[in-house]
Amino acid sequence: MTESREFCPNCGDPLSVDTTERDYPASASRRERKLCDACYFDRFDLVDAPERIEVRVCAQCGAVYRGRRWVDIGARDYTDVAIEEVSESLGVHVDAEDVSWQVEPEQVDQNTIRMHCYFSGVVRGTLVEEELVVPVRISRQTCTRCGRIAGDYYASIVQVRGVDRTPTPEEEQRAREIANEIVADMEATGDRNAFVTEMDETPDGLNIKVSTNNIGKKISNKLVEEFGGNVSDSETLVTEDEDGNEVYRVTYAVRLPPFTPGDIIDPDDDGGPVLVRSVRGNLKGRRITTGEEYEAQFEDGHAPDTRKLGTVEDGQETTLVTVEDEHAVQVLDPETFRTKTIARPSYMDEDAETVPVFKSRTGLYVVPDA
Repeated sequence: MTESREFCPNCGDPLSVDTTERDYPASASRRERKLCDACYFDRFDLVDAPERIEVRVCAQCGAVYRGRRWVDIGARDYTDVAIEEVSESLGVHVDAEDVSWQVEPEQVDQNTIRMHCYFSGVVRGTLVEEELVVPVRISRQTCTRCGRIAGDYYASIVQVRGVDRTPTPEEEQRAREIANEIVADMEATGDRNAFVTEMDETPDGLNIKVSTNNIGKKISNKLVEEFGGNVSDSETLVTEDEDGNEVYRVTYAVRLPPFTPGDIIDPDDDGGPVLVRSVRGNLKGRRITTGEEYEAQFEDGHAPDTRKLGTVEDGQETTLVTVEDEHAVQVLDPETFRTKTIARPSYMDEDAETVPVFKSRTGLYVVPDA
């Protein structure tokens, strides 16, 4: 081996030609380039690792704190999490090439995992191996979301009410489903701030407390889209955040229409009672005297002047005596059992032996099957 005129600045030994002519990474210092192999490896560490690692996990939902936020991983066994945290915290020397490594976890107890790490790499043409142990401590805490849920936190409330009536059990049940569906969709996109705090039945209707104003708005709009009616909102200043910004709680008042599909109403237009089919957008139905289509607009959220007579489920089956003509039939009155001539709607089956009829103070009518 040919001696060069350069010497190791650490021990003073002459450097060999292959040492002085070796290619070094750009990150290597001039002093590192001039060290002999013995001095270089004497102070060389293949891997830089912390003495220990703490992993913060939520004891309630299993989320892991990473960076500056909680992340849902859906795990109860945190071995994989510990491996990932150790992998991200280890640093391999920039001079190393062809690096390979493996990690073997050792579960010490419920909250401690000892990670045995094995590394190998080529440095200055020499195979270097290193073994180290990194303890990982699982610190069980409560994430922001679970803390808010436990504290009954809410930023918005949706009040489900009816105009001149209380919401039906079916409407309230559907409102619950809509709220849960919207929150589930937002959770699926990674929104950890989405949750339903409480659903409370009151004598006037259903109150839904949710975690953000955006969720309250989405629920309200979906209710109006599905059931009709209108929504109004009002803000209440509740506090200031850590930056001094005002924080408002928003109440969304959803007013469902006074009628629901299946109701029989009597509009103030001398056209006869109407069987309501839809209240989404406009009021739509059919005249039970003729079967003709009926439609009226809700002006500013208010229904046209009309009164409710009953529902199609109030109908009773009775005998169809005869069809007089295209406009009239004879049926037995289900209360008096006397033959009575009433209007014949277009939807009635003239070959039927019995038909459902609805009786009110305005008269007796053939109605569709409930």
